[in-house]
Amino acid sequence: MSLMSVLTRDEAQTRASLLDVHHYAIALDLTVGDETFDSRTVITFTVRGDHDVADTFIELKPAELRSATLDGQPLDTTTLVENRLPLTGLTQGEHELRIDTAMSYSRTGEGMHRFTDPTDGETYAYTQLFMDDVQRVFAAFDQPDLKAVFELEIKAPEGWTVLANGVTTDVGDGTWKATATPLISTYLVAVAAGPWHSVRTEHRGLPFGIHCRRSLAPHLDADADELLDITRACYDRYHEKFEEPYPFDSYDQAFVPEFNAGAMENPGLVTFRDEFVYRSAVTDTERQTRAMVIAHEMAHMWFGDLVTLRWWDDIWLNESFAEYMGYQTLTEATRFTDTWTDFGVARKAWGYDADQRPSTHPVAPEAVDDTASALLNFDGISYAKGASALRQLVAWLGEKDFLAGINTHFARHKFGNATLADFIDSLAAATERDVHAWADSWLRTTGVDTLTPDITTAPDGTCTLTVERDGSRPHRITVGLYDRDLNDEAHLTLRRRLELDIPQDPAEPQPLGKRPALLLLNDGDLTYAKVRFDPESFTTIRAALSGLPDPLTRAVVWNALRNAVRDGHLPPTAYLETARAHLPHETDLALVQGVLAFATTHVAGRYLPATDRPAALATLTDLCRDLIRRTEDGSQPGLRLTAVRHLIAVAAHPDTLSSWLSEGTVPGGPELDPELRWRILGRLAVLGAIDDDVIEAELVQDPSASGQEGAARCRAALPDPESKRRAWEEMFTTDHLSNYLFTATAQGFWQPEQADLVRAYVERYWTDAVAVAARRGPAIAAAAGRWAFPAHAVSADTLRQGEQCLREADPIPALRRKLVDELDDLARALRVREA
Repeated sequence: MSLMSVLTRDEAQTRASLLDVHHYAIALDLTVGDETFDSRTVITFTVRGDHDVADTFIELKPAELRSATLDGQPLDTTTLVENRLPLTGLTQGEHELRIDTAMSYSRTGEGMHRFTDPTDGETYAYTQLFMDDVQRVFAAFDQPDLKAVFELEIKAPEGWTVLANGVTTDVGDGTWKATATPLISTYLVAVAAGPWHSVRTEHRGLPFGIHCRRSLAPHLDADADELLDITRACYDRYHEKFEEPYPFDSYDQAFVPEFNAGAMENPGLVTFRDEFVYRSAVTDTERQTRAMVIAHEMAHMWFGDLVTLRWWDDIWLNESFAEYMGYQTLTEATRFTDTWTDFGVARKAWGYDADQRPSTHPVAPEAVDDTASALLNFDGISYAKGASALRQLVAWLGEKDFLAGINTHFARHKFGNATLADFIDSLAAATERDVHAWADSWLRTTGVDTLTPDITTAPDGTCTLTVERDGSRPHRITVGLYDRDLNDEAHLTLRRRLELDIPQDPAEPQPLGKRPALLLLNDGDLTYAKVRFDPESFTTIRAALSGLPDPLTRAVVWNALRNAVRDGHLPPTAYLETARAHLPHETDLALVQGVLAFATTHVAGRYLPATDRPAALATLTDLCRDLIRRTEDGSQPGLRLTAVRHLIAVAAHPDTLSSWLSEGTVPGGPELDPELRWRILGRLAVLGAIDDDVIEAELVQDPSASGQEGAARCRAALPDPESKRRAWEEMFTTDHLSNYLFTATAQGFWQPEQADLVRAYVERYWTDAVAVAARRGPAIAAAAGRWAFPAHAVSADTLRQGEQCLREADPIPALRRKLVDELDDLARALRVREA
């Protein structure tokens, strides 16, 4: 990886005060070879009148800089240092810069990613230009507040289709032209080229398209109606909410291979990871997640694309909004009416975890000094906590005033850039409430408040409630009062819900009447806070959690239990016992999935000592068998599939899995599709029940990209020294693995069952991860920090080695952030074990 300078906020502000950038004409030639493509850029820009003579720079990261001319005069190409070409002695007025380069294709999902499909040999190329990767594709003044018009021309191999931000036309000779964009930021330019399989339609006069690799065509076709119905429903709902119409000339959604994110909000051409084109059976919750991502990315057409942050400190203005709008709009406009339960159990937990680590930051941080720092803020705080804060804001402000403020914001800043201050001013114009004070306490602070009920009982048996708050934020919450059902002790009935503002003014105890069996703070999950239980309520929860009538209420309870385990207030075994008692009766798939994932990965994998792991796996196996028995009538295929997947993950003996594999089915269903077969083989590899030959035979049956990843995961999981040595070398010394194959290999490598076998690699990790991150850049650094981290090795020694690495080894920022987070989780696991 070539060295590069990161852009600082000060440099960006200086350049923005100096330049107006008008237009980019970009010509890309994707026909010149497998390693590089040609990129020619013509940029017209103006130097503002208050500067006599000025110096600045343009960014690019070429394989070869062939020529550069400014106003017809050649520039010295040897002055390109790292990723900056100086532009000196600029006079007032208009200028034209021409740059001709060869650029390198990427295998790590950054810049112009090139992928050859192992199924049919077809090749695809697409861009991911987020933050500062545009420089890998064309020369640019690369910062979000230098918006311009972009015109693209792309030469592609015969038989390819080219997609871009605007409608594309094949003008002959393999050349495609895209319509000029409105004013957009450099990081939002997009191209996707290859022999795409496309489904096209029109909606309200606008061309819509969905696209994927040819080898996935039957799977896209099977879901095309669902995908397009959701797209249309969200489009229509946003037009009811937003006064500003959709600002671009088309809406394409391309499902692309080896994509680093879930999706990217390029105007008019949203790119998604193509795992969202399901080639194996999935649950309805997974379909809902895909639908939410569609809704999230479409919200970005307004939040992020029409109105863009000025600098990366306001990334939450993109992500928190799209997250909130995605869940809310899906609930309002589609069959997925229960999305906030999934948000509560999956996304919110991500936010709570991130906000309790040393790397926490405010939703709207005040100082993001450069692009490398900014990249680290794409986390559970910018997404989940920010969306939770907005949900609380809507609860406090009312949806009518909230939407009025948003529409004011769009009207004031369309096709421009805006800051947190601009946004708060827009909201304040729509309400009498003190939005500035709300923003200070919610968006400028870190950490999670904790709310604890204090119930006092009078001599006559009536109760009052006072809520103790550990933290500083105001909360508008609902308190649920539940009684035991007189006819069925396992069921709870809602007596009533109180609305409460915390801190209360005046802070008087709230009368409750007779004591409820369960008092639940934040029922309905409208705020972002940890909640605790009084002793009597906790007893009720242990006995009757599954008897709560509303899945969102149960999500709040499960989150509270999860937080209690992580905080050392609830033994991990008590969480397992509660799951064992209540999950067999749970009907909400998102809850089953979330609880099993936490119980398997965190409780059985980290929080319990190795000696207790077999008993935990046995409990989880019994639980999954219960769920499988319960779904024998075929009425809940998603629940059955979830139980089967988790039974595979926790199996301690190979017999059941081997028999499923040889039969090709789970008795009573489901039949084993490729995804389930690779899951089973992965677990059998861990248990030492298969060898390389079995993996190779499966790869012959499924040579797809997903099959290649499955095989890499299995090979790395085999419990023999040679397999471990090979996998380690693939990840850390050869540098030929793509981002996806690196991740798959890392996922297979560490297994709690193989702690003795891989002990020597724990120590090697700290030097090898630092080195590969420095060589291969942020995407591989993030994968090495998350997936290749030895999370199973919960010991004071691992913690000491990791802290030493942070002090002495100087990991690049993307790896440092992941290590800080993982080591904090490891320290927490040690504390939980001690508690």
